[in-house]
Amino acid sequence: MLDGHKKHQPVRPSSSGRHKICCKTAGDAIVDAMLEIAAVSKMRASAIMKNEERFSIRRCIKVLDEMQGVGQRIYFLALDLFENPNTREIFILLKREKRLLWLQGKCSVSSG
Repeated sequence: MLDGHKKHQPVRPSSSGRHKICCKTAGDAIVDAMLEIAAVSKMRASAIMKNEERFSIRRCIKVLDEMQGVGQRIYFLALDLFENPNTREIFILLKREKRLLWLQGKCSVSSG
């Protein structure tokens, strides 16, 4: 048939089919990696939140309230110290019997 129209040739499977499968697999791998990154990020955020709660001002005040022998002056100076996250962490991590001595030392330095 030579009527001026080109004859349609049958479509043969080419490497583009494999290319699509390869791209889909790579795409799936990227999605999986992104989901894993999101999961790890969520776990990390949760761990940070737990750590922040562990050394929170609320927790420090609770521990301070439970301590024996804390005078009013030391108590209120300690509240000022608790504004610093590092100081809160030290306070909570100290052994129970060392906390008051540490606070007294910190408060005498800050007021002197």
